[in-house]
Amino acid sequence: MDRLDTWTIFAAVGEQGGFAKAARQLGRSPAAVTRAVAALEERLGVRLFNRTTRSVALTDDGLRYLERCRHVLGEVAALEAAASDARQEPQGSLALTAPVIFGRLHVLPIVQRFLADYPAVAARLLLLDRTVSLVEEGLDLGIRIGRLPDSSLRAIQAGAVRRGVYASPAYLRRRGTPKHPRDLPAHDLVAFSAATPVADRWSFRGARGSISVGVRPRLVVNSGEAAIDAAVAGLGLTAVLSYQVTEEIAAGTLRRVLASFEPPPLPIHLVHPAGRHLPARVRLFIDRAVAELRAKFAR
Repeated sequence: MDRLDTWTIFAAVGEQGGFAKAARQLGRSPAAVTRAVAALEERLGVRLFNRTTRSVALTDDGLRYLERCRHVLGEVAALEAAASDARQEPQGSLALTAPVIFGRLHVLPIVQRFLADYPAVAARLLLLDRTVSLVEEGLDLGIRIGRLPDSSLRAIQAGAVRRGVYASPAYLRRRGTPKHPRDLPAHDLVAFSAATPVADRWSFRGARGSISVGVRPRLVVNSGEAAIDAAVAGLGLTAVLSYQVTEEIAAGTLRRVLASFEPPPLPIHLVHPAGRHLPARVRLFIDRAVAELRAKFAR
């Protein structure tokens, strides 16, 4: 009997609370289970169970060994599952979430290519500008932008984006270009509540530290697209994330201002519930998404 098999028997006895129950679970004879545990105790030089005619209970040493044993057996099971996944075509449903604009511009194309490469996989992409519970929503993973709170989620950083101030060329010709954040109160502003949670104060970084400026927006919206559309139309300056205005900057319909005062970049993370084993479809998508996003945003 190999050592892994012996530890499997020990774990079964510990979890079932008896040799006979463990024997039935494993499909072994009670005598074989009893001999395996006795041999393990002899090899380790410790007593793992206190035995009476009516009960079997783990000793303190037994409890410590059971915890470690579960960990080792779990890792072995995960290793075997991963090897099995590697031999099989990924299949099943992949569920993920991302911010609306970032998801449309940068996550949806990755999902489309992934589905083209793996025909047996289906996907559900939830685009929201708010944080949702992955477990409660039945999601495999999420893309989060910003500092992460402490949680049980596992996170992989895939780059960073900037929070900047943008305006249309027509607005800047009409009202002038601000040179310092303290110039903003004299300007018309469009506030996007998800990018600037406190609509009446905008934050910047100067040579001597952070700068907080009190502002009175002419328009407050809860949609990045609406804020960008208003800025393109010349309504005023808006503060949004750099990836949200890539197309407008390239087309020349928006210009970046106050670049030297921008706050520190915000990290992009892929997060997923902690666990020892991820299905092949999830693991492969994470690997692809991290590689593609880092190629764009790891600067």
